[in-house]
Amino acid sequence: MILITGGLGFIGLHAAKRFLDTGEQVVLTHYRVRREPDFIKDEIGKRVFIETLDVTAGHDVIDLVRRHKATGIVHLAVPGLAALSAAEDYRVNVTGFLNILEAARLCDVKRVSFASSVAVYASLPAGPFREDALLPVRSGNATETFKKALEILGLHYAERTNLEVVALRIGAPFGPLYHTRAAATSRICHAAARGVPTDFKGARRGAPYEEDETGSFYIKDCALAIQLIQMADKLPHRIYNISGEKPVTYREFAGAVKSVVPEAQISLLPGRNPQHRSNGYMDINRIKEEVGYRPHYDVKRGVEEYIDWLRRHPE
Repeated sequence: MILITGGLGFIGLHAAKRFLDTGEQVVLTHYRVRREPDFIKDEIGKRVFIETLDVTAGHDVIDLVRRHKATGIVHLAVPGLAALSAAEDYRVNVTGFLNILEAARLCDVKRVSFASSVAVYASLPAGPFREDALLPVRSGNATETFKKALEILGLHYAERTNLEVVALRIGAPFGPLYHTRAAATSRICHAAARGVPTDFKGARRGAPYEEDETGSFYIKDCALAIQLIQMADKLPHRIYNISGEKPVTYREFAGAVKSVVPEAQISLLPGRNPQHRSNGYMDINRIKEEVGYRPHYDVKRGVEEYIDWLRRHPE
């Protein structure tokens, strides 16, 4: 039984499907938002169990892990960006993570994998970004800050308790169930599926430059990587990058969309962002060599499947 906190989120739902496909049962937690996509709906109450959980409530976390006899935990629950005050953000991120670790220790869970992020590399001047890179203490945003801190705290806790804790430095997956306006790649696909021009107004980083790397890879490959790490018999390391096979520029991504929807109207800025970092992508050799991860989707195949899904499930 695999417990996935934040299991009704974008990554959590796809990870759940991947675990189900390998014969596992899953417990998916949510705090407020609940959704039941077609690809797991028939398994709810059979091999999928859904629980409401506040990760800051330590006794509730322990009770849930014990009640479901969880053998592994994938901790994906995280507050929304800018959703909480500084103090509440700190409390939910840090206390919630501690409660997960303590519950795992007390209930003899084998391994806790938790969502870190490509954001930990945000202050490095250039890539490729590798797991052994030295990261500066100063951080430019909340995600970078908390993911660095949780890696340090989680790995320290592991050393003192012999609990196996693994940081998943997740890149920028795209695909079904992703937030419509959160990333440029998602906006491009949504617009193409609806037959309207892409609108980057209000996008997290504004309109993208055609030669910048997106870091995008398909969500099913992200789910595959999480499952392989969580289920591996032994792991030589405790930090793994999770991304696609090779870096993809926005020009290449837009080209993949146009190969599926030739009339797609995508306006990218020319050239590179003045703040562009050379080789700004994650190296995935470690996860390939140590758990046999091989992405199944190139960008064209991922875009084709995503746009087909969007047309069948308008958002």
